[in-house]
Amino acid sequence: MKSLYAYTALRRGRRLFYGLLKVIFLGPLLRVLFRPWAKGLEHIPAEGPVILASNHLSFSDSFFMPLMVPRPVYFLAKSDYFTGKGIKGRLTAAFFRGVRSVPIDRSSGKAADPALKTALRILSEGKALGLYPEGTRSPDGRLYKGRTGIARIALESGIPVVPCAMVGTYEIQPTGQVMPKIKRVGVRFGEPLDFSRYREVPGAVDDRYILRSITDEIMYALMDLSGQEYADIYATDAKKIIAAEKAADRAEQRAEAKKAAVEERRAAIEEQRQQEADEDARRQ
Repeated sequence: MKSLYAYTALRRGRRLFYGLLKVIFLGPLLRVLFRPWAKGLEHIPAEGPVILASNHLSFSDSFFMPLMVPRPVYFLAKSDYFTGKGIKGRLTAAFFRGVRSVPIDRSSGKAADPALKTALRILSEGKALGLYPEGTRSPDGRLYKGRTGIARIALESGIPVVPCAMVGTYEIQPTGQVMPKIKRVGVRFGEPLDFSRYREVPGAVDDRYILRSITDEIMYALMDLSGQEYADIYATDAKKIIAAEKAADRAEQRAEAKKAAVEERRAAIEEQRQQEADEDARRQ
């Protein structure tokens, strides 16, 4: 009984924190500074379950999208945000829980199962679930290949997917930038995508071709809404490639600097030898 009371109190506390941030503190400040706009809000049902599938350009996406949606949005967030150590880690975890984020472990499919079940529970309670099919932020502003987890959730729940395109958030706060630039941003919501036709297919939830087809349809809708260039690889792989290229560039720069230092030292030695030879010649 005591644990039930504590859980109820915790949920009420989170609802209060979410409302204070969105309506009183953070929300009005964001509206004044960034003047966010939204189109297609009529595609979001006023009540009942809905999946909001968004492109992921910036850390600020998780602020502006729920700010523009006229109802609470629950997100699946990477578990790293909830496991940090020290004061900063605890504050970060408290913030993400307060804004209704649910931790998800992306290290393996089995590890993500509890999060998928949580997503289905959120939808079964008639709530709005926000998802980033790319799984991580875009490293360069392009739209990347979607993970099929969203397709599994859509199939198992039978809930339509509303595509959501963030516009301008990469320009104000790309990956690695702490403070955002003050510039106008926006959100476009597209018509709901219904995948109920696949539910009639036996074993559709575990059919990787069907899951990929659904995911690609969602990503195409996001590409159409956002106007982004599409890259047919996962964003995580793109980040690894970019990191490797940067490492190679740094190694090349170090090699060039080392070579230049060797040449400079060789030239200095040769100059010293020449000076000594000239001195010997004058003495003779």
